[in-house]
Amino acid sequence: MGSPRRRTSSLRRATLLIAVVLLSGGCTSSDPDDEPAPSSGPIPSTATSAHPPQRCADCLSVVVTGDLLVHPQLWDQAAADAAVTGRDPLDFEPLLASQRPYLATADLGICHLETPVAEPEGPFSGYPRFNVPPQILAAAAEVGYDTCTSASNHSIDAGTAGLLRTLAAFDAAGLEHTGSYATEDDADEVLVINQPEARVALIEGTYGLNGLVPDQPWRVDMIDVPAMIAKARAARAEGADIVLAALHAGDEYAIAPNSLQVESAHALADSGDFDFIYGHHAHAVQPIEKYNGTWIVYGLGNAVTELSPLYDVNNEGLMVRASFSRNDEGTWSVSELLWLPSLIVAAPYRWCALSPDQPGGGCSSPERDAAAAERTRSVVESLGAREAGARRWTIPSAVAGY
Repeated sequence: MGSPRRRTSSLRRATLLIAVVLLSGGCTSSDPDDEPAPSSGPIPSTATSAHPPQRCADCLSVVVTGDLLVHPQLWDQAAADAAVTGRDPLDFEPLLASQRPYLATADLGICHLETPVAEPEGPFSGYPRFNVPPQILAAAAEVGYDTCTSASNHSIDAGTAGLLRTLAAFDAAGLEHTGSYATEDDADEVLVINQPEARVALIEGTYGLNGLVPDQPWRVDMIDVPAMIAKARAARAEGADIVLAALHAGDEYAIAPNSLQVESAHALADSGDFDFIYGHHAHAVQPIEKYNGTWIVYGLGNAVTELSPLYDVNNEGLMVRASFSRNDEGTWSVSELLWLPSLIVAAPYRWCALSPDQPGGGCSSPERDAAAAERTRSVVESLGAREAGARRWTIPSAVAGY
């Protein structure tokens, strides 16, 4: 089971990467003594003690974010932005643009597409059966993502045709992908992304499909711990240096992981075959835990979504940067884990970093920014992440404002 398919990720935005490297003084980090307190006013755009990454033969960094969940409000925004940029009919790049400097610090950027995509001209549909504009994937690639997972409870909202259309849209955007498949042979393979420093395997599964039944049992990866471990071992046997697991699971809007999340993540960690485990689906930021020597990010919240008037947590997200280092024996492990709180704002809809390096001040009101930042911090650190070494992420303002 699970023969690897080797891929090479797309290049980082060259100009920004040069800027990052020129400013580099070491690995990106945030000293605990210098970690900023939640702001009670606009977040200042000032340099911090953090540093951008230094390229080396024995280190590799991965950035992961939560659900790309495109609702009608977001494609309306993309139409309005396209009227300004001239990229008819839809332009999602302004929605995601503020992610670019953070993704540029990573060797590998991984997104998660929650829904199938339609044809470029539509028709589009939102909840409960999504079929969204494929232009979101072009924008994801443009701001710096290399790879995306696609197994979710909405994977077959538009049937097999929608799933196949989505896979073709990933390919057209130049994004590697895993989690849903066009053929059984594809489903049996493990995605291995070749980086100059190391080979990274990515394995994903979802808790369910909203009661829908795929035309083939292999069409979408489900959370199956023994099967995921078997894939990880197959990838290792074929030379994967680092193995990542992504779990699409959780109770919606819950800040605590449920039993499926905890039991699955712990079992994967206990196997010794995974180097980093993370999750999405709950539409809320959830804790980070270091369990049995393995970092687990239970829930990344939303990368993008419409604003919810009912659930503040729906409007918040987490970007996590895992830096891997290789020891003298050739074994790779996470040497640094950084987390960045984010917020979705409207008028216009935009992703916004809740960070002191956010150019131009805060994301929304000082009160909302401070409340969201503190809520995220308290949840992220509730299982001992700070004591285990996870730190809030900042990068120099010169890079953030690039």
